[in-house]
Amino acid sequence: MGRLIRFIFILLIFFNFVLPSYSALHGKLDYQIPIDYSKLSEEELDAKAGVYYNLALKTYNGKINEEMTSALNLYAILCNKNPKSIFYKTRLGILYDVIGKDRYAKGCFNAALGVNPNAPEPYYRLGEFYYRRELYKMALKMYNEAYKKGYNEHYETLYKIGDIYEKFGDTEAALRYLRLASKKSPNSELDNKIKRVEAVNQSNREYYSDTRIRNVER
Repeated sequence: MGRLIRFIFILLIFFNFVLPSYSALHGKLDYQIPIDYSKLSEEELDAKAGVYYNLALKTYNGKINEEMTSALNLYAILCNKNPKSIFYKTRLGILYDVIGKDRYAKGCFNAALGVNPNAPEPYYRLGEFYYRRELYKMALKMYNEAYKKGYNEHYETLYKIGDIYEKFGDTEAALRYLRLASKKSPNSELDNKIKRVEAVNQSNREYYSDTRIRNVER
């Protein structure tokens, strides 16, 4: 009986801690957890994960280092311990995005939306995912969802929506969102961008006004 109990205990540790960390790096990256985290509380794991997360984003240079490995492992464990946490799933998705594991990144963001489809952060992160890959239609769709779900005063969301509309040549819409972004966080770079879009918008108005007049005269 004692052997059976020990065997069950080992299995529990394996399924609760080893498998999640393996899954975290299952983009066929052979890394192991450098420390035994099985005895730590969620609060302790969360604190350590936050430290490694920030270090991973600062130190990542295209190669998986110890900081990235630890951050991935820890957030995988936390996702397993608290599967309803949007925060943990989103953080794990961001890390996957950074290392170029596209399918895993999108999977994490969509899993977060599966927990709460009204949460703006996963939509915003999906917008960032698509924006960096120059898939601007999908990015705009995700940013707009983030905007509708509560990020209507979020500077980056407002700026990116305006920027994409500028890329699409819709200067009126671009100015609407860029001006909203400017109200949240005025800065000289954005001011210059707004002036540039205003100049293009004015040229567009003059062009279409002249075109209408010529059509009427005909």
